[in-house]
Amino acid sequence: MIGGPSAENVLEGRDGGVDGYWPRVWAARGLLHVWDDVATNAIIDATTHEAWRVREMAAKVIARHHVRPAIDAVVMLLDDENARVRTAASKAFRVVAES
Repeated sequence: MIGGPSAENVLEGRDGGVDGYWPRVWAARGLLHVWDDVATNAIIDATTHEAWRVREMAAKVIARHHVRPAIDAVVMLLDDENARVRTAASKAFRVVAES
């Protein structure tokens, strides 16, 4: 099985699986390593996803690649209910504002 036994829950649709947040988190995580500006709108949209893990990863991608068009979305994340999202947003804001 792809991902081994620990991926079973996700691939079977549990724990944020197939139609949940995990595929979105991992898609965004891929963008940390392989960025293309065509993904700009998608990563901005990800900042409003209901799952905090997706919002956090979006902020990390924005920071890594200095996605300037995402600055307004990052500002909104500075007040996110989740501390990890706020931390990632704070870094993204500093990086993007300085670029």
